[in-house]
Amino acid sequence: MSAGHSVESTEAPYYFVPAPSVHPATGSLALLFFGGGMVMWVNDIAMGPWVVLAGVLGFLFVLYQWFGDAIAESEGGMYSRRVDVSYRWSMSWFIFSEVMFFAAFFGALFYTRVFTTPWLGNFDHRQVLWPAFSAVWPNQGPAGVVEAFATVGPFWLPTINTALLLTSGITLTISHHALRENLRSKCITWLAITVLLGLTFVCVQAYEYYHLYTELNLRLTSGAYGSTFYLLTGFHGFHVCLGALMLAVVLRRLIKGHFTADQHFGFEGAAWYWHFVDVVWLGLYLFVYWF
Repeated sequence: MSAGHSVESTEAPYYFVPAPSVHPATGSLALLFFGGGMVMWVNDIAMGPWVVLAGVLGFLFVLYQWFGDAIAESEGGMYSRRVDVSYRWSMSWFIFSEVMFFAAFFGALFYTRVFTTPWLGNFDHRQVLWPAFSAVWPNQGPAGVVEAFATVGPFWLPTINTALLLTSGITLTISHHALRENLRSKCITWLAITVLLGLTFVCVQAYEYYHLYTELNLRLTSGAYGSTFYLLTGFHGFHVCLGALMLAVVLRRLIKGHFTADQHFGFEGAAWYWHFVDVVWLGLYLFVYWF
């Protein structure tokens, strides 16, 4: 049974199709507010931050309502094994799309370091365009265009965050095995620790960003190095927040008595996503902070 209900009953004899819902429309409206607010914010329009806040709160409200409907359907025994297969394929393709999303940014980093930087440092470019350009990575860009900044190493905050995420993967696995053995209290405890580790990661990254902006002068406008650094680490941080939200919803459901040892794809789907986030961070840790 798909999302993992806790009702012991016979399998639904049909493929459940939900009634038309307003949630996609209201979710799109909230995202429109968020996007429009961001445009106003970066253009220094005073109401921009408030429009962004309205979009975020509106979207969270839509998610709360939407999750509630899906959970009610699952707990009501409306899902069959065919729905379970549909959920599994859907989650698999969603994670694949996220793999391609990050592959684009890793590809941009690779292209900039391996191809663009050497090209701009060859004889023709240095003589005609930027005589003072230094073809090393990371670089300060063309002379006088980018403010001086310091680069980021792996110690200590990125290494601490790596330890936090790797540990969270272990605690999540322990929690999953506890659920499969029907040890609900143990499952809840270890899942709560996982969520706490994820939130700690976000806090450490926020502190790191503050340090980079105030002490190293590393900004989104700091040439190719600054833009690729913040796009990769920033989007990953956003995905950590999303994964932590998923796990928090699963934790709340566990506390309310949802899921059984055999029927808990809601837990498994969130766990798949969290392990994906862990793997992406390992790539970031190696190619952004070390190399």
